[in-house]
Amino acid sequence: MIFVSDYESWVDGGGGRGTATMREWNGFKQRNHGARLACIDVQPYRTVQAVEREDILNVGGFSDQVFNVISEFARGELDADHWIGVIESVAL
Repeated sequence: MIFVSDYESWVDGGGGRGTATMREWNGFKQRNHGARLACIDVQPYRTVQAVEREDILNVGGFSDQVFNVISEFARGELDADHWIGVIESVAL
């Protein structure tokens, strides 16, 4: 599932209950165990609507490269060390 936001992540996250997005995703995930969620914040700041974990990807900003990242995530090819590898592959 792909969720695109214009940075309204802060709206309902107060009170320590998490966001409505996270609550709904957890319910959806119980019914669809293999599902993955990609959240794109086109104007990212400090907060997110869904906490990143194995089945949730947060993307800040937008370019055509986003489609490649989401494709890798959907295939299960992204892990916690993904960006470290990308950065280390850059020749200085």
